[in-house]
Amino acid sequence: MKWILILQAFPQGDQPGGGGLTSFLFPLVAIGVLYYFLLHMPQKKRQQEREKMLGAVKKGDEVMTSSGILGTVAGITEKIVTLEIAPKVRIRVAKAHVTEVTNKSGETAASEKKNKTENGS
Repeated sequence: MKWILILQAFPQGDQPGGGGLTSFLFPLVAIGVLYYFLLHMPQKKRQQEREKMLGAVKKGDEVMTSSGILGTVAGITEKIVTLEIAPKVRIRVAKAHVTEVTNKSGETAASEKKNKTENGS
């Protein structure tokens, strides 16, 4: 009796079941497509935006590093950014650790003009 139940659990020959290779590949391909559109593409887009932001950093911009240091860019090379964190206090930071530009150099002058006109000075 036990052997009959075990043999019925595994279809053989012409009996329906299994489904073959296509029933195995379809879910695998669907998971791959979902992975690409839900995980890979947004990550790639973020990376491109970050590279664009790092490429646009220039002298005079106010930036924040990954460790939370805020400073003004005093100099920049291919891999190193020199930040002025206080008057006459400069540090060198790897360019990869710049996480955001808090204020562009052109925006600083424009915002100061706007504040002066609003205050009546």
